Amino acid sequence: MFTRIRQRWQSASQSLIQEGKEIGADLTEGRTWLKVAFWVVLAYFLVMIALSVHWSSEPEMRPIAGTEIAADGTEKPYTTGVATTSAIIEVATMLLDKPGGYLTNDIAPPGVWLDNIPAWEYGVLVQVRDLARVMRESYSRSQSQSVEDPALKDAEAQFNFNRNSWVLPSTEDEYRRGIAYLEDYRRRLVDDNEQNAQFYARADNLRFWLGTVETRLGSLSQKLSASVGQRRLNTDLAGDKGARQSTATPREYELKTPWSEIDDVFYEARGAAWALVHFLRAAEKDFADVLADKNARVSFEQIIRELEGTQEPLRSPVILNGSGFGVLANHSLVMANYISRANAALIDLRELLSRG
Repeated sequence: MFTRIRQRWQSASQSLIQEGKEIGADLTEGRTWLKVAFWVVLAYFLVMIALSVHWSSEPEMRPIAGTEIAADGTEKPYTTGVATTSAIIEVATMLLDKPGGYLTNDIAPPGVWLDNIPAWEYGVLVQVRDLARVMRESYSRSQSQSVEDPALKDAEAQFNFNRNSWVLPSTEDEYRRGIAYLEDYRRRLVDDNEQNAQFYARADNLRFWLGTVETRLGSLSQKLSASVGQRRLNTDLAGDKGARQSTATPREYELKTPWSEIDDVFYEARGAAWALVHFLRAAEKDFADVLADKNARVSFEQIIRELEGTQEPLRSPVILNGSGFGVLANHSLVMANYISRANAALIDLRELLSRG
């Protein structure tokens, strides 16, 4: 009897030992998979962080084509309008081909996490749209009754496509079609056998575009300055007794950019200034005779210099929003300073161009 009990005890003990070994093996295997999963997730996040940093870098300033090369490799005489057309083509191309590509319509990490570069892209895009409209309505037409260029008409429509479309069709595809239309216009512009593509470098045309730029910079300056909040008097109807507006507004109100939008406004202004520097440099070449005739070249160069100041390297990982005279910096107010000075110079330049 005792022998049977001992045998059963030994058999049960061996079974328990075997089950323990199997459980231990399962636990070891489970720990191994947990370790593998942990390192995979860690590697994924490290790659995403590295891509986020790389994709958050802004493109550098690039020189815009100022001369044309003939098929035989010789340099051709300069054709008016090539610099401006090349500038909008280059800026739109850099918008799509910069590190990470076009991020505004991204739906996957890390692009979907980033908001500063999409705000920068919007600032650039607004300037591209404005210049495309001016090229269609003003630069390429000799008078108000003249026929608009079909390629510029299509280009403006393409650049005004929804900037957030991911697919069917994608925003990138539509904007590349706009670039292709601009390239067609530039090709016809430099072709001596093509007479229907023209660029009219006149003072009134330049004033027309600068007026659009002036309103854009004025709005950006106000939003940047409102980072710390300010009490403002309502001057919407000042200067005209007969002026009326749709609904009544208070005599005094507070203007303040929400804290969650401060960095977006900063990068929108930075992107707009980046695009404008390229466009202004191109206009300086295309409208060289106009600026010389009005003795306005120095004023024009000063505007470019003010906007170039907005592109200084940002040495802070975040956009600081200290008070106006506080301990911490306020990057928005620094940006507003450059934008405001450029805008004031634009107003003076437009007045100068209007004189006979």
